[in-house]
Formats: sequence, structure tokens, C-alpha cells
Amino acid sequence: MIGFKTMTAEEFSAFLQYLIPDYAEDISSSYRLPKEDALKQAQNEIAASLPEGPGTPGHVLLSIFCHDAVAEHHVGYFWYKPDEPSKSAFIYDFYIFPTHQNKGLGGASMQALEKRLREQGLTQMKLRVAAGNDRAKHVYESNGFQVNGFNMNKVL
Repeated sequence: MIGFKTMTAEEFSAFLQYLIPDYAEDISSSYRLPKEDALKQAQNEIAASLPEGPGTPGHVLLSIFCHDAVAEHHVGYFWYKPDEPSKSAFIYDFYIFPTHQNKGLGGASMQALEKRLREQGLTQMKLRVAAGNDRAKHVYESNGFQVNGFNMNKVL
């Protein structure tokens, strides 16, 4: 069974250790920036988006837990921003730790988040997937997400 807890300061620190390099890799490959520049950009964008860490108003940062018969296991993170006027939530980041991947926890986590958002009166989830992230595309498509556009760029 999947459950969520508000991300603690300690978990937020660990989240950034994963998120910043991962986002920098996405920036570097998507926009053909040198890795060093992409890392600086990722650090700046995340700091601007989450100036108060897990307590940043308007953003929701959750730790994902899987409960089994024996224990509770921390298996990943969600970062999303609800938008009440549009009754939607934009998922900025979703991550299942590598040791817990390929066990159905990605899909179960998406379903649990969907239930949570419906209970809050939201009617739509939105997100962006990097072009080469086939694992994420599979999880999202198998959970009912549909492509509704493409991000495009041209390096000059």
C-alpha cells in the first residue's frame, strides 16, 4: 500500500541531491548546454521555484512510502503544484528510488496521487516528460496520461 508524508527538511536535502543533477542532465541533453552550465541553471531554477524548501507556499513536496506486512519503506518523492482555478495539478517531479523500481510502485504511486487529488477536488494532472525518458513515458501512459503537445527548441 502506498502512502504519502509531507517531505521533511532532511528528506528535502536528499531530494535535492537527486533532483539537481537529474534536472541538469535533462537541461544539458534537451538544450545542448555544457554540463557545468546546465548544473548552474538547474540549481538556480530549483532555488527560485522552492525558496522555502518543502514549506514553499503553493507547492506540495511529498515522500512516498510503501507499507507492507512488516515495515514502512521510503520509496520515492513527488513534487507538484495544485492550481485551484483550473482544478489541476502540475507534477514537477516524480521519482522512485532505483532499488524500488520495476516493482509496480510507480504505477501504484500515480494511482494514489490521483486519488488524493480527486479527494481535493482536482480533476486533471499535468506533467512534462523528457523526450528520451521511455521508462517515465511507459508509467504515465499505462496510467492514462495522453500526449497533448510537444516541447520544441532550436539551438542557435
